Amino acid sequence: MTKTQFHRFSAIAAGAAALLVLQGCSSYVSKGITDDGKATEVVFPSIDNDAWLKEGTFPNLANLRAVAPGVTKDQLYDLLGRPHFREGMAGPREWDYIFHFRKADGGVTTCQYKAIFDKDYKAQTFHWLPAGCGDVLAQPVAAVAPVPVPPPVLRKVTLGADGLFRFDGGSAADLMPEGRRKVEALARDIKGNVKSLTAISVTGHTDRLGSDSYNDALSLARANTVRELLVQQGIDGRAIRTQGMGKRQPVAECPGTRKTPELVSCLQPNRRVDIEVSGEQ
Repeated sequence: MTKTQFHRFSAIAAGAAALLVLQGCSSYVSKGITDDGKATEVVFPSIDNDAWLKEGTFPNLANLRAVAPGVTKDQLYDLLGRPHFREGMAGPREWDYIFHFRKADGGVTTCQYKAIFDKDYKAQTFHWLPAGCGDVLAQPVAAVAPVPVPPPVLRKVTLGADGLFRFDGGSAADLMPEGRRKVEALARDIKGNVKSLTAISVTGHTDRLGSDSYNDALSLARANTVRELLVQQGIDGRAIRTQGMGKRQPVAECPGTRKTPELVSCLQPNRRVDIEVSGEQ
């Protein structure tokens, strides 16, 4: 062998040795990798002996969930970064990672993750060590807040304000005897037939005659007077809610703008107090 031939042979031998080093130790390479990216035996490399990034990384879970069969090496690199093991550069068919995940108790779980590529270098199968580490990819189930179920409305009673109060009156002194008897009878009915009282809504209404501010105040005064009478009859005041709607919720529409007896009579249904009782009968 000439001196030139010897140097050429030495260069080839050195190149082959370097390639073997780059390809890494074949003892941890999975066995029987098929063209479609599956292995007859999945082998995980040793972190201590084969990892160049022994400390691993804390991966982005959203990126991990985006990994799916068919991703290319460039796409996998973009999602997870470069593999953490020396698996060679001459067309390796598997990439390995060391991932850490934080636990609810503040601890850390360490897992190994492997992607195996098909003949076109698209990742097709993915493996975890331990196998249970894959559970981290499960999407958290959002807690579904229970939909509040409104208490059933057992009854709705509408009492004409004209039969409860003197004209333009809303105080207890303005309650007419017949109106007082109606409210007292309603209280007896509630106490005798409602086992579990949830709420009572008392809403006062007026007709459209007069200003908004006047009618708002009058409707609320009438609702509060009815509430106080119910409380006097033994109904729990904490369950009673009052409101004055003024003239905003009419049940009768009547023509005319002048305050004539005909118009006042036509608008009578709007002058009312609605009482809704909710609970279990």
